Amino acid sequence: MDPSCVGRMKARPFLAVVLAVTLLLLSLAAGGWWLVLQHSPLQLQHQQLVSPRAARFVPRQAALSLYLLSDGEQPVGYARAVAPPRQRRQAAEAVAGLRDGAFAAAGLDYPGELAPWLGRELGFALLASEPGAAPDGWLLALRSRDADGARRFLQRFWQTRSLAGTDLQISSYRGMGLISGRGALVGTTPVPIATALIDDDLVLIASGRGVLEQALDVSQIDELNQAASPRFKQAVQRLEQGALLLTARPETLGPWLGLPDEFTAPGVVQELVASLRPDNRSLELDALLQFAADAAVPAPSADGIGEIDSTGAALLAALQGPSESLALVQRPAAWPAYWQPLLAAVLQAEPGSFPALVTAAADGPLLRSEASQGWLLGTGADQPQPEALAGVLAAEGLIAAPLPVEGDPDLRVWTRLEAGQAGGRFARGDANQLQASLEGARSSQGRLAWWGQTLAVLQEQRDSRKPPRLRLEQLAGLDLPQAPLQWALAAGRAQPLLQRWSTWQLLSALAGQPLAPAVQSLSLGWEAQPDANLHLKARLEFG
Repeated sequence: MDPSCVGRMKARPFLAVVLAVTLLLLSLAAGGWWLVLQHSPLQLQHQQLVSPRAARFVPRQAALSLYLLSDGEQPVGYARAVAPPRQRRQAAEAVAGLRDGAFAAAGLDYPGELAPWLGRELGFALLASEPGAAPDGWLLALRSRDADGARRFLQRFWQTRSLAGTDLQISSYRGMGLISGRGALVGTTPVPIATALIDDDLVLIASGRGVLEQALDVSQIDELNQAASPRFKQAVQRLEQGALLLTARPETLGPWLGLPDEFTAPGVVQELVASLRPDNRSLELDALLQFAADAAVPAPSADGIGEIDSTGAALLAALQGPSESLALVQRPAAWPAYWQPLLAAVLQAEPGSFPALVTAAADGPLLRSEASQGWLLGTGADQPQPEALAGVLAAEGLIAAPLPVEGDPDLRVWTRLEAGQAGGRFARGDANQLQASLEGARSSQGRLAWWGQTLAVLQEQRDSRKPPRLRLEQLAGLDLPQAPLQWALAAGRAQPLLQRWSTWQLLSALAGQPLAPAVQSLSLGWEAQPDANLHLKARLEFG
């Protein structure tokens, strides 16, 4: 036999061993990396939504329910991992403060009582003791990471409060042991509390025995609890991902979201189901606002508003210059009266003002951009035609005049004559003191028209070659290109808006520090769904 053949035969077993060892090491490395990713706080970005176990104990008519699909430490670790190096400690402390403050509001000390055993599901619900009444009770569901943690917690919880002089009542309800009494953190007013242990690993804590008994009742009747609701299960399936799941009934939509009374009236909106998902340094809200089939307040497209067409895309592509607030709305004049307060907040047009009159006449996509130089509106060239506005503008005392300039021979302005000032006071009745103040101007650009607060704004739009990249990226990030409403705000506009929101004020109070300064941008949009739902998306970016 050829010696070279013998050498090759001897080498084959050795190569096979090397290959096997290499594959084994690669498998171990891949398995170890997968294990690290599974326990990494960054896994929150890809958390699949599931129906929470605690939803079985929450009535379908609960005014508000909130489910965190992680333990109490993972959000803190996530905030620390994604924050810039110099802000990691501050970000982690803000999230930890929010967590601790929320538990403290229920009379619980998270670091001392919950941290050692709390598992990967937390549930909270606001309940009413009487049907149709305002929420006057709450329910907290805490899942243990092991079989003994929950039991040890309850023993220490009631032992501590018993030593402080609390009278305990131990009873049985539906075959489950209930303990009730009054408890509080040190230095705070005692409040009624009742607890129950379910299957050795789920602790129910309620603001009184009656609330807890209600939770145990609905857990036995699928027609009454949230977990078995077809609408709830369908919404969870459609939303797909999220680390936090929220539901809200009409009675909480007004105070929480600031919706007009028409939306919270009986028989209009049935429920809001939303998920919150962290994405790098952003929080993404994905929500379904569910209308009744015969609701008096239909979703926007049901009124013939439609979706953003090619003119809207052209407006975004042609926009130039800086922008701190950028909104794109389809046919704002066609939106029903009950939607107008929401549109007014987005378009920021005072009734009777020049931009409000243009907006009211827009029969197609309307873009509004605002920066330090003033506002800028974009429409189709004939949506509306200047002649269509002549009557309403004249009725407001505005005078139209052409003002052709180089590069824009069709420039037109509207001015208002006002009494001038003499010695710091208006000289009324003196014709020599009349002054013309510019109220608005219009410029043409092919099949588009631009309406500006000042001539400088229109010149910026005409001559600049720097589009508002960040605002456009915000709108693109919503992935709702045809939504009839899209809105993006920079930090300077988003922070004051959030600070006026009562829910944001509550979150800041729980965290023990202002949260708005960390906000870098806010974007939102919504579109109608064929099944009488409204799909809402919002994205909040932190620095």
